[in-house]
Amino acid sequence: MDKLKLHSLNKVEANIDRIAELFPNCVTERKGESGEVERAIDFDMLRQELSSVIVEGKEERYQFTWPDKKKSILLANSPISATLRPCREESVDFDTTENLYIEGDNLDVLKLLQETYMGKIKMIYIDPPYNTGNDFVYEDDFAESADAYMDRSGQFDEQGNRLVQNTESNGRFHTDWLNMIYPRLKLAKDLLTDDGVIFISIDENEVNALKTVCDEIFGQSNFIAELIWSAGRKNDSKYISISHEYILCYFRSSLYIKEHSIVWRERKQGLEDIYTEYERLRKQFGNDNSAVAAGMKKWYKGLPNGHPAKDHSHYCNVDNTGIFFADNISWPGGGGPKYEILHPITNKPVKIPSRGWLTNEKTMSEWIRQGRVEFGPDESYVPTLKSYLKEREYSVPYSVFYQDGRASSKRLASLMSDKVFENPKDEDIIKRIIEFSGVTENDYVLDFFSGSATTAHSVFLANLEDSRRRHFILVQIPEEISESKAKTERSKKVAKSAIKLCDELNVPHTICEIGKERIRRAGRKIKDESPLTTAELDTGFRVLKLDSSNMKEVYYTPGETKQEDMFTLADNIKEDRSAEDLLFQVMLDLGILLSSKIEERSISGKKVFSVADNFLIACFENELTDEVITEIAKQKPYYFVTRDSAIASDSVATNFEQIFAAYSPETVRKVL
Repeated sequence: MDKLKLHSLNKVEANIDRIAELFPNCVTERKGESGEVERAIDFDMLRQELSSVIVEGKEERYQFTWPDKKKSILLANSPISATLRPCREESVDFDTTENLYIEGDNLDVLKLLQETYMGKIKMIYIDPPYNTGNDFVYEDDFAESADAYMDRSGQFDEQGNRLVQNTESNGRFHTDWLNMIYPRLKLAKDLLTDDGVIFISIDENEVNALKTVCDEIFGQSNFIAELIWSAGRKNDSKYISISHEYILCYFRSSLYIKEHSIVWRERKQGLEDIYTEYERLRKQFGNDNSAVAAGMKKWYKGLPNGHPAKDHSHYCNVDNTGIFFADNISWPGGGGPKYEILHPITNKPVKIPSRGWLTNEKTMSEWIRQGRVEFGPDESYVPTLKSYLKEREYSVPYSVFYQDGRASSKRLASLMSDKVFENPKDEDIIKRIIEFSGVTENDYVLDFFSGSATTAHSVFLANLEDSRRRHFILVQIPEEISESKAKTERSKKVAKSAIKLCDELNVPHTICEIGKERIRRAGRKIKDESPLTTAELDTGFRVLKLDSSNMKEVYYTPGETKQEDMFTLADNIKEDRSAEDLLFQVMLDLGILLSSKIEERSISGKKVFSVADNFLIACFENELTDEVITEIAKQKPYYFVTRDSAIASDSVATNFEQIFAAYSPETVRKVL
């Protein structure tokens, strides 16, 4: 029995629990007055989390650190004035899709998504650089603000890259990788729902460092498992053939998972093939259960080794209820109840198993009545229990995925008509992860190291299987594809094929273009192969591209504007930006989903946008009249946004508030 506490609530521990929920990296260990190790708050780190400048600290404590760690925290917390610009011509079903493909540095994109998608992402899957000595990592500038970096470089270097090769000869080999991954994971955590989960692929080079970083960011108590993907034998090692990779898995809040009794279950592999063969045999033999069972046994025997259905070959018996196997009906380990059961034909007591029966007499009688107990020819046989396949389709997911990585490479090469991407992730494995981790109707899956866009393909396949509408958000920097960057002959061949495809498509030579084309082709293939069941399947995506703000510098620093510049800066919006560009920056600022339905209409000749069924109405035209303002106010939007310079005259400006006060006083009015 638990003892009574007999003391009041320990407020210190309660406060530590609250801080741990918000900032797991600020909880550490120290020796207490009794000399025992106890939990404590790292106040230096907490001050850093609450500060916009670097905070120094000297106290010794247990911690995981590296050069520039505090700067990487500062980088994650620093704001930027960038935006996402829509690109209709590269999108598929722009007006109806709820999927997003975002081009740009994922650090900046994650910052922009904070307002809109905080607490809305059910699952994150990423496959970041593994730090093998040949990988390219993001070059984040710690010496200047993000805004200054964008102004100086336009996000990328003169070759179009914001990536640098992290070679083993680099004295900051691990430091640069940690500085790259840390701020991105910090930002990603806040996007997860309370029952959200993140999966991170990695190999042996940084798995230990990544585990420690994730323990700090997500909290050690939120660690779920270290999954293993066994990808087939390799012969490229001097000592041991490393034929597996890791997938680290963390909850956003294991406490929430526990309180809501959320469990994960996975549908066993190979069942679709089993049921297809069963239905075929039923049509052939009708109600002849013996013939159907014989056909099932023959079919199992003819399957090739490694076929997932072979794992269920013991399900080869058939009755009018379905497929079953003769399961043990005795108590595991012994000590079960022993009582008489009469054979239905001889009416004599059957043989009692030495370990006793699996259940009590009442339940056993109900099983017999339901026909779930299979008796032998006479009473000398111990009965068996019918375990039906349809009742055991789901199981707890295993921590090991056995799937040859070459298979996914071949499938992608077939889809793209050539091998245009090295070592793509397996869309079937990610599909399995999506399904067993509880991603369901209208949930979002985020991948901010998108690469070949496998995650989008996986979402399509998951939706195809159960007719649900899951949505993806993919982020990828437009990394240049170049033969000169390739380190092996095989890599050069792949790069050459990718460049050839880009030339055929008349697009830039970047990974983004390969990823977008992969999504287009995967969507078309799925719909072509299953036209009757994919009519409602969303295989489209909106393309958005990271860029500097739509607003001129005067918008952010009006106090620095000189009088002689007033006329040239009368319009605070950049000349090359469209009304739709402005709309998406407004949506980001107001926290409106970037996949929201957008309708364009005309009011008295002025272009007006309605977003999410009038949740937001925006008009960026000039010379707005009382008539236009009145018509918009009558539609009672939650938000109305226009340009500061859009009002036609002083009288309209005077009437503006009165019109909304009369027709829609609750509308939140904002101007650019």
